[in-house]
Amino acid sequence: MKQELKRQQLGLALGGGAVLGAAHIGVLKAFDRLGLVPAMVSGTSIGSFVAALLAFGKGWQEIAEAVSDLDWLDLSGPSISQFGLLSNKKFGSVVNDLLGHKNIEDAAIPLVIIATDISMGRKVVLEKGDVAMAVMASCCIPGLFRPVDYAGALLVDGMLMENVPVSPLVEHSLSPVICVDLLARHAFSRPENIVGLLLNSFYSAITNTTRMQTATADMCIAPDLSGFNLVDMAQIPDLIEAGYCEAMKVLGSS
Repeated sequence: MKQELKRQQLGLALGGGAVLGAAHIGVLKAFDRLGLVPAMVSGTSIGSFVAALLAFGKGWQEIAEAVSDLDWLDLSGPSISQFGLLSNKKFGSVVNDLLGHKNIEDAAIPLVIIATDISMGRKVVLEKGDVAMAVMASCCIPGLFRPVDYAGALLVDGMLMENVPVSPLVEHSLSPVICVDLLARHAFSRPENIVGLLLNSFYSAITNTTRMQTATADMCIAPDLSGFNLVDMAQIPDLIEAGYCEAMKVLGSS
């Protein structure tokens, strides 16, 4: 089956989950070990960040280094806005520092990023335009971060519409479609600050919808992240390992 996966037009969908997104890197490590290269990658929220780095040629080791250097709570700055307490422009700067100023359509691996137009209450599928701006929008937690004004729309976190972005890959006729659901086996814990409170609120609300989304994928990698929380950066090495082990279990036995 592994040889069949190599020959097919494999699509990879990376879901949201804040710091749990480090598990995506472990999945990419498994892909590398098995010689699997996606023909298209999609991402929502933190999944859009990892997907963008992958699409522009970064290997899992480079992505691990980049993520390890991030301070999750330092990716924001004060914002004077009626729409949010903070701005996540720093996140966009990180993407530009890692990739340069790039457009989504220039990626070596075709890339799709999901955001939400909060003015219209609709999903926005980004396949063109500034990649840093798209990642900022997809990671913009509503109520905490100021929405990203992008092509005339107010964009926020794509998790509100499609937390594990399988549908764009299906619509592009990729097969098989492999998705990574960071929250399928996650156990929520008592939040310690407003970030944790908002993340728990949003992710707990979308859990059932996410199950319906991932059901349309050919394979779902759902690592057991019940022992981790959504904000602690010190967990990153263990999250990478958890993602790697689960991916090897799913893909290595396929």
